[in-house]
Amino acid sequence: MVFSSNTFLFLFLPIFLLIYYMSGKKLRSLIIAIGSYIFFGWWRLDYLALILLSTVLDYFCGNAIHKAKLQGNKGKIWLLVSVITNLALLAYFKYFNFGIDSFNSLLSTFGVQNLEVWKVILPIGISFYTFQTMSYTIDIYLKKAKPVDTFTDFMAYVALFPQLIAGPIVRYRSVAEQLRSRTHSLSKFSEGSMRFMVGFCKKVLIADAVAPIANMVFASNDPTAADAWLGAIAYTIQLYFDFSGYSDMAIGLGLMLGFRFPENFNHPYISQSITEFWQRWHISLSEWLRDYLYIPLGGNRISSSRTYINLMTVMLLGGLWHGANWTFVLWGAWHGTILAIERFFGSKKLWKAIPAWLAIPRTFVLVIIGWVTFRASEETESLQGALEIYKGMFGFNGISLSDSLSWQITNYQLSLLFIALILVFAAPWWRNQLSKLPEQRSSALANLHLIILPLFILAILRLSSQNFSPFLYFQF
Repeated sequence: MVFSSNTFLFLFLPIFLLIYYMSGKKLRSLIIAIGSYIFFGWWRLDYLALILLSTVLDYFCGNAIHKAKLQGNKGKIWLLVSVITNLALLAYFKYFNFGIDSFNSLLSTFGVQNLEVWKVILPIGISFYTFQTMSYTIDIYLKKAKPVDTFTDFMAYVALFPQLIAGPIVRYRSVAEQLRSRTHSLSKFSEGSMRFMVGFCKKVLIADAVAPIANMVFASNDPTAADAWLGAIAYTIQLYFDFSGYSDMAIGLGLMLGFRFPENFNHPYISQSITEFWQRWHISLSEWLRDYLYIPLGGNRISSSRTYINLMTVMLLGGLWHGANWTFVLWGAWHGTILAIERFFGSKKLWKAIPAWLAIPRTFVLVIIGWVTFRASEETESLQGALEIYKGMFGFNGISLSDSLSWQITNYQLSLLFIALILVFAAPWWRNQLSKLPEQRSSALANLHLIILPLFILAILRLSSQNFSPFLYFQF
C-alpha cells in the first residue's frame, strides 16, 4: 500500500483515523501499531515477522543496557547484540543478492561456473526502520535517551506507518515525549492535511509527470547532449519532488496523529556547495550518518588526513545504504570526493575564480552529474547505462535533440518540467520574502489553501487514470 493510491486515500486512512480518534489515549499506541502492521502487511504478511523481530530485539536490548548502567556496568554487550543483529539482517536482505552477483562476475572472469543460489526479496523500508531501531539502543547506551515506557509504545514507534517505508528517519529521542503524551487539535490536523496534500500534488502532478522523460532517455541508446541533459534534469526534478513529496505526506500524516517529525528537506537545489547540499538534502539521513558514523570514526578531531578518510567512508557507506549496486558506491564516491576537496580548500577559496552568482547553478550541475549514476542503478546494465548518458552529456553523440525523443516527449511533460524548475528556485525566495512580511504571510497561506485544494482534487483524478507509480525511495 502506498500513500498515492485510492486504497490508502479512501479506505485505509479514513477508517484508521476514525478508529484512532474514537479510541482513548491509552489505546492510541496500540491502534497505531495495529494500523501500521496492516499497512505494511498489505505488501507481504510474512515480512511482518521481520519488523516484529527488530522491535522485540531492540526493546529487550534497550532495557538490558539501561539496567546494566543502573548497576554500574556499561551494557556494551547488549549494544553489540543490537547493532550486529540489525546490521546482519540488513546485510542479508539488502546485500545478499548483490554479493552473490558480484562474486559470480568475478568467477566468470576466470572461466569458473557461477554459483546457483536462492534470491532474497528486499523488504520495503528495511533501511529506514533498521536505522531507527539502532538509534534507540545507541542513544540509551550514550545516555541520550531513556527506555520507552511500554512495549506498545515501542511497537508504535518502530512501525509508525507515516514514515515506515521511506522516512524521514525519526530517532526515538525526538519523539519520546510525544509517544508518552501529545496534543491533538483541529489546527494541527488542518496543518497536517495541507502538508499531506502538498506532498501528494508534488508526487502525482510533478514527479510522475516528468518521469517518462527520464525513463525514455535512460533507456535510449547513444543519447545526444540535449537528450542526456534533458533526461538527467528530468530525473533530478522527479527524484526531488517524489522523495520530498513522500516526506511532506509523512510529516502531514504525523501531524494528523499529533506527532511532529523532523524536516527532511530544505530547498536542497539552491545550495551553493555540495557541503551545503548535504545540510539540505535527506537531512535525517545526513544527521544519522554524522552522529552514528562520522563522529564515532573520529570526525575531524584526529587529523586532516583522517577527516578526509572519514568523509569518504561515510559517503561510500551512505551510497551503499541507498542500494546494492556499484553505481550507488560511485555516487557516494562522487559526493565524498567533492566534500573532501571543499573541506581541504574551503568552499569559498575553491570556487573563488567563479562568479558568486554562479554558485547555485554550479552546485546544481554537480548534483545532476551525480544523479546519473544514481538513476542508472535501475537499468540492467547500470554502469554501462551511466557511461552512455555521460558520453551524451559531453557531446560524443551529437548536440541537438534526437528525432526519436522529440516526438515522444509531450508539451505537457516539458511544461511541468519547466514549472518544477521555477518552483525549485523561486519557492525558497518567496518563502524568505514572506518571513520578512509577517502581516502578508497569513493572507498568502490562505491563498495557498485555495490553490492546493483544487490541485489535490486534480491529482486524485490523475492518479485514478494513470498506472501504479510507487515512490522511488521504496527500493532503498
